Amino acid sequence: MRLRRRSIGLIVFVCVAAAHAADTPFPARPVRVVVPFAPGGGTDLIARALAQKLSEGWGQPVLIDNRAGGGTVIGSDMVAKSAPDGHTLLLTANPHTTNPALHPKLPYDTVRDFAGITQIAASPLVLTTHPSLPARSVRELIALAKQRPGQLSYGTSGNGGPQHLAGEMFKFMAGITMVHVPYRGGAPAVADLLAGQTQLMFGSTFTVIPQHAAGRLRALAVTSAQRSAALPDLPTVAEAALPGYAMTTWYGLFAAAATPRPVIIKLHADVARALKLPEVIERLARDGSDVVASEPAAFDAHVRSEIENARRIVKASGMRLD
Repeated sequence: MRLRRRSIGLIVFVCVAAAHAADTPFPARPVRVVVPFAPGGGTDLIARALAQKLSEGWGQPVLIDNRAGGGTVIGSDMVAKSAPDGHTLLLTANPHTTNPALHPKLPYDTVRDFAGITQIAASPLVLTTHPSLPARSVRELIALAKQRPGQLSYGTSGNGGPQHLAGEMFKFMAGITMVHVPYRGGAPAVADLLAGQTQLMFGSTFTVIPQHAAGRLRALAVTSAQRSAALPDLPTVAEAALPGYAMTTWYGLFAAAATPRPVIIKLHADVARALKLPEVIERLARDGSDVVASEPAAFDAHVRSEIENARRIVKASGMRLD
């Protein structure tokens, strides 16, 4: 009987706490957005552009907390274990859904421990080479890699990210071998490509476009199923050499799983409103990203679909952490 009373008391406490959380104005204090990547990368820049608009609308500081490391696991775990009140958020990308296929034991459950708020944006990657590499098309690059098995290296923003997944799928479909060189973020990966330390990468549009325009790097193709409006003259990898090849980077916002539903709804509404501002749309388009602003349920479904897709690619390609 005593145990039953304790259980009833606990249920009442949880219900009262949830009701109190629903009645509390949000945000009640500064909001922290954890970005599990180094500063200067695509995810970081999107986070800062969004944080500025949210801060203006809320009248509260929105602070970016870069927590790179562990293939985004460190930063993601912080948010999964944070107080579920919406004041600590996770802005991440594809590694969030690739990690379950690569890590046998994560400190959190990717589906159960997070509440999706919205998919912010999506963009292709750009297959890019150092100008010294004697390959001016995707077919020429594949031919060169076959002539030099294991001698070409491609840099990425880290293990398990979209750049890594894109590279391994490219290797598998083209029947070639290349060395994967992971970095702690996209910026250092681009720096080493510019210095000729690596020969190619599947880079984010925002880092590749200015370097390609300046002639410091050579863009060969985009990884999306359709051509990019930001780089309309570039073919897709599929049309250039590998039919069926497609890889897109997504960016999304999450809260801890037990965050009250009214807070999730408000977060989605405020973020979607910021994403629809002309200056934000233009800012993201300039870097090759398209605004998505999906509903929470649609974003959760997208996450589950991406996890299954990553598992298929990892299994087929033999992809591993380096």
